[in-house]
Amino acid sequence: MNASNHVAYAALITRLSLGAMYLSHGLLKLLVFSPAGTAQFFQSLGLPGVLGYLTILAEVGGGLLLLAGVGTRIVSAALIPALLGALFLVHADKGWLFSAPGGGWEYPAFLIATSLVAILLGNGAYALADRIPALRTQRLAS
Repeated sequence: MNASNHVAYAALITRLSLGAMYLSHGLLKLLVFSPAGTAQFFQSLGLPGVLGYLTILAEVGGGLLLLAGVGTRIVSAALIPALLGALFLVHADKGWLFSAPGGGWEYPAFLIATSLVAILLGNGAYALADRIPALRTQRLAS
């Protein structure tokens, strides 16, 4: 295995991990908290309730696209604002550790950093985009 293979597999692991995280958080909002409950929580933060619905759509849809390896750079970049919102509007005043009451800001900060890595690495190995010509994008690392 050569160095470029290492990068492609590192991108794959990053993409799959991030996709699973986004999908699980979106499904949590959808199936546990409910769309209406998520919208109500967003309103309690002073945000429009519709952003709760859009966040569910972004996290579920973005997670699935990342898992499939479609548009990794664009999807990761598009999801960073949701993490910034979680970081600054929900977790920033709770302390560093996510185990703190209300959850600290370490986890959203780490996910922002991981999203930035996914932007830099691209789809990586085993991406659906590599199998479908219309979905191919130029990658920095193969």
